[in-house]
Amino acid sequence: MLVVLQEQRAQAIAQIRGDMVEAAWGNQIRNYVFHPYQMVKDLRTNLETSDVNAVMDGDLNAFIEAYLHQSTIGE
Repeated sequence: MLVVLQEQRAQAIAQIRGDMVEAAWGNQIRNYVFHPYQMVKDLRTNLETSDVNAVMDGDLNAFIEAYLHQSTIGE
């Protein structure tokens, strides 16, 4: 009985976590370049901006809108 409960708990945790993605090269969403020039590029939408400071301060609206626009067109 204990083994069954442990398996059920493990399945519940796996469902909550979802797919695990390794944080490694090739899995990034955006590239940030600070030197010698400044640029942030979203790899999913190809949106680029040179206002790195705004992005680092949390201004992600342009990236969010581009991603949402792309995902609605793709459906």
